[in-house]
Amino acid sequence: MFDLGISKMVLIGVVALIVIGPERLPRVAKTVGMLLGKAQRYVNDVKREVNQAMELDELRKMKSSLEGAARDLESTMRTHASEFKSGIDGIAGDLQGGLDADGAAKDDGASLEDASRREFVTAVAPVIYQPPRKNWRKRRAAVPAWYKARQRVRAHVLSSAARHHRHGKSPVRG
Repeated sequence: MFDLGISKMVLIGVVALIVIGPERLPRVAKTVGMLLGKAQRYVNDVKREVNQAMELDELRKMKSSLEGAARDLESTMRTHASEFKSGIDGIAGDLQGGLDADGAAKDDGASLEDASRREFVTAVAPVIYQPPRKNWRKRRAAVPAWYKARQRVRAHVLSSAARHHRHGKSPVRG
């Protein structure tokens, strides 16, 4: 803002000390500092508002150009769609006229248009999703074998009589 060097600031401080006096100098310096801070904040606010106004103007220009491009695209799409529809209608009319000229009989009163709609519906009809069936083996395999061995979890616990019968030992009775 101002070009103040160290020597000029010392000169201003000495003059202020002589004019104001050592008793009121701290209070005056604090007031001057607060006023300078307010002035800097005011200048920064003005700069920010100017920058926002410029950005807003740029955004408005960009918006208008995008709206123009969207209108052009929409008009182009409408013209192409109308040309495509007129071409399809012409082909359908030619095919219908060809069928009528050949004397082809219509099946159960169904027209060419109905057949094309049926083909479209079968091609576009959603496939019903069926979730896969749950596999009971996955549930059993949820606990790892090493964990079972470490915890000494037994899957099939046999009574002593069943164990003796299985291994061919006679039960001990006493």
